[in-house]
Amino acid sequence: MTIWIDADACPGVVKDILFRAAERTATELVLVANQPVRTPPSKLIRSIQVSAGADVADNEIVRRMDAGDLVITSDIPLASDVIDKGGLALSPRGELFTRDNIRARLNMRDFLDTLRGSGIQTGGPPALNQQDRQQFANQLDRWLAKYAPRS
Repeated sequence: MTIWIDADACPGVVKDILFRAAERTATELVLVANQPVRTPPSKLIRSIQVSAGADVADNEIVRRMDAGDLVITSDIPLASDVIDKGGLALSPRGELFTRDNIRARLNMRDFLDTLRGSGIQTGGPPALNQQDRQQFANQLDRWLAKYAPRS
């Protein structure tokens, strides 16, 4: 199994958690972005740089991932595509996207896009806090316990 990171918007602290987890569990980790991404030297961790453009990195992740892989993303349409392909999607805040909750999240995203399109300021998400990082680490550990390679 592989962990894929939608790396353009992934917070550095979350990437650091993932780097340590990949090394600790011998799990392949791939960062996909449309700009160069810093990665530690490792046989398990690599990055793929794609061309700039809307959804280019997202499409590359969906194209390359396999069923059962984990994708780290805040992008709701990408999470939906990952789920449709049999993968798991986890936000950097630790929210596990599932078949049960992704439609509601897509509807809310579309509603907020409509509001923003009509000039209403909806604000962005709050800053990542310690509780978010802990929730992310806990969800990641659950996935790793189930799917990480066994030594």
